[in-house]
Amino acid sequence: MSTEVVMPQMGESIAEGTITKWLKKIGERVERDEPLFEISTDKVDAEIPSPSAGTLTEIKAQEGETVAVNSVVATIDGAAATDSAAPQIETAPIAETAPVAAAPATFSPAVAAPRSAPEPATQTQPVASAPEVQRPSSQSAPVNGGEQTAEEMRRTRSSPLVRKIASEHGINISQLEGTGTSGRVTKNDILSYIESGATPESAAATAPATSISAPALSTVAAPAAMPIVQSQALAPAAGDRVETMSVIRRKIAEHMTLSRRTSAHVTTVYEIDMTRVARLREEQKGAFLERHGTKLTFMPFIFQAVTSAIRKFPVFNAQLGGDQIIYKRDINLGMAVSLDWGLIVPVIKRADELSIAGLARAANDLAERARSKQLKPDEVSGGTFTITNPGVFGGLFGTPIINQPQVAILGIGVVEKRPLVMTSPEGEDYLAIRSMAYFALSFDHRLIDGSDAEKFLAYVKSVLEAGQFAV
Repeated sequence: MSTEVVMPQMGESIAEGTITKWLKKIGERVERDEPLFEISTDKVDAEIPSPSAGTLTEIKAQEGETVAVNSVVATIDGAAATDSAAPQIETAPIAETAPVAAAPATFSPAVAAPRSAPEPATQTQPVASAPEVQRPSSQSAPVNGGEQTAEEMRRTRSSPLVRKIASEHGINISQLEGTGTSGRVTKNDILSYIESGATPESAAATAPATSISAPALSTVAAPAAMPIVQSQALAPAAGDRVETMSVIRRKIAEHMTLSRRTSAHVTTVYEIDMTRVARLREEQKGAFLERHGTKLTFMPFIFQAVTSAIRKFPVFNAQLGGDQIIYKRDINLGMAVSLDWGLIVPVIKRADELSIAGLARAANDLAERARSKQLKPDEVSGGTFTITNPGVFGGLFGTPIINQPQVAILGIGVVEKRPLVMTSPEGEDYLAIRSMAYFALSFDHRLIDGSDAEKFLAYVKSVLEAGQFAV
């Protein structure tokens, strides 16, 4: 008996995924729940397990191909299976159980927090109706059994990020020529259109100059070109090595470019004395590991200081939706994790409710599972404020780029001993060796004023330098 392997849906707004690597070859044996292939979507990277045991007899979608969710990508012959369970024909549960590693955090305020209110009406810009078109026979019918117009198809199948970009730039999505599955307008499509400088009226007549046309009946499309990364054709010289960007690298490039274009970035830097925190950590790390089963780093102290500052200055936990400011109820801290193949940002949900031990366990667990591609979809979405720690590599400080749709990001420099001029109770100055670190806060000047940023970092500095933490 054969089992069809399908492309799983890794989140409500995900309509397609790109197969980045097959972990098994045709003719090889695969066990149930053994990793079979890797995919990359708009939001996550995932290692997809096999739905049954048997022999991989057919691969229908090759590496690099973008496939609509629920499309069959492979076939497994279970005749030679040795496990007692019957081969599983129904493969839909993959989407619920597949381990995931994340690309940059989710962008839409509508899905930014698990307990947030329904999406405000201003988040989706009304669009003019388009003439009804005949759907190709290869497309599945809509859930209600009726025909969809091109406008309805694009509105329902375009991601929240695409709709948000369209709303912010006053673009009617129904006028764009989509290159995604079934004509879906992708992030590359709308960014290419914005880069082209075309007027909304011309969009219906001509597609963006840099977009790639996709056959109307095809359910497998190659990844769209990314003009925001390479604006002109470059000819490699003799001896140069050329390789195609990975899917995750392409998405990081898109996300960073989008953020630079969206937010008015400003960065302020504070030098913070971490000596008391360093002493407390050194004194407690042995007992902490024995008591809680996880390492005690500097990050839980920083997380707690930041969540305390966010409660005092809630604008740092906000998002911009058109001309509305959305103050998020939950403080969900994104923590950037560097991987051999890119960068991802898992999220500590409701971080302000956790103790130092809880923050340490959550951070260490997320980082470890991120590196082994074992994260779940909801663990990489909903971030409201991000912290990145380039100091682990020795950097003094950087000017981090905001993780959209957030309005601020904090970069932590290396904690190292440096001489510091201090003043005794008698008013005499002296030099002391202290554990110091630079904290760089990038913020969106559209919403946050410089004085607010200074007050925020000053408060974080006061909490950390006091060193009054319950470990």
